[in-house]
Amino acid sequence: MKKTEGGVTAPRGFLAAGAAAGIKKNQKDMAMIYSRKPCRAAGTFTKNLVKAAPVKWDQEVVYEGGTVQAVVVNSGVANACTGKEGYDCCLETARKAALELNLTYDQVLVASTGVIGAQIPVEKIKKGIEMMVPLLSESREAGEMAAEAIMTTDTVKKEIAVSFELGGKTVTLGGMCKGSGMIHPNMCTMLSFLTTDACISKEMLQKALSASVEDTYNMVSVDGDTSTNDTVLLLANGMAENPEITEEGEEYRAFLQALNQVNTCLAKQIAGDGEGATALFEVKVIGAAEKEQAVTLSKSIITSNLTKAAIFGHDANWGRILCAMGYSGARFDPDKVDLYFESAAGRLKIIENGVSTGYSEEEATRILSEKEVTAVADLKMGEASATAWGCDLTYDYVKINADYRS
Repeated sequence: MKKTEGGVTAPRGFLAAGAAAGIKKNQKDMAMIYSRKPCRAAGTFTKNLVKAAPVKWDQEVVYEGGTVQAVVVNSGVANACTGKEGYDCCLETARKAALELNLTYDQVLVASTGVIGAQIPVEKIKKGIEMMVPLLSESREAGEMAAEAIMTTDTVKKEIAVSFELGGKTVTLGGMCKGSGMIHPNMCTMLSFLTTDACISKEMLQKALSASVEDTYNMVSVDGDTSTNDTVLLLANGMAENPEITEEGEEYRAFLQALNQVNTCLAKQIAGDGEGATALFEVKVIGAAEKEQAVTLSKSIITSNLTKAAIFGHDANWGRILCAMGYSGARFDPDKVDLYFESAAGRLKIIENGVSTGYSEEEATRILSEKEVTAVADLKMGEASATAWGCDLTYDYVKINADYRS
């Protein structure tokens, strides 16, 4: 497996476009993905009881429909808490895209991100579709335009692509995502769009995505808020012409490994670009008795506001980490825990068997001053482990979210 240039347009037969439709002022605010051939589709969605209209639409198309060939995305307005009018906008969007692309409306997925409660300016959406169809391209630049168009408070576009072998054929898997605030997936405002030219059954595609999400996007937290719009879509058009994957086995595992690599990279990009963040904060819990225990503990640490604030201050305040582990609900022996901080600046053991090692505060601060910082907690109970990703908590997070609508 190797990383390759590009994002959603890297696999064969996928085109993309981005445009400024006037939903946001002087910014790209609409994106489109289109496949030359019909795709099998898989999806995972927010578990928030309050679901945006596009989530409801996509769940119907993915879980109850047939093939998919296009995705239309807007930023600026979330189309959440918008009632029947919001759902009807999804239908109008799909019908307009279908008309312009010579598809049926149930082959079109839609997604939105932005302010909750505002109605979608549907005429601008339709105009945006008209603008994007002539711009659709398989080029690297077209994929970048789409990735930029779905950003809200993101500071950078987020893309990746990898290539690997399946059945003697070279297969490519690409993706783009957006997410910076309201990030605490439970399947942020998080949207992720994945494309592949692999030939794989719809059942195995969904199985792979559902499995991958648990260890990637669901291990990210910026602020503990689960969005109304969280959506991950995976489209496979089969144009690599590898033997179809219809069951678990070596080929399925290779596909899942590639999917995990793409999703892990995108998840870390979301965490590192958290609103106001200055550092990506990674937490590894090792030596656990079981995976569930490690997941619970790592997520408890990554969501601790006191710990996140300490990371911002480059302060090795390890008591906050042990405290977060203690209230997580997972059972472990605090008197056996070892804790390390590590970064590009080095690795330092902070506590051993639950007490301080007498470490150098200056060395700890130097390690914690890097842009990517990792805490490793060893429970010494078994062989299970889990990794979670988040970011530091800064003054700018409050500033961004205090006047988000204005």
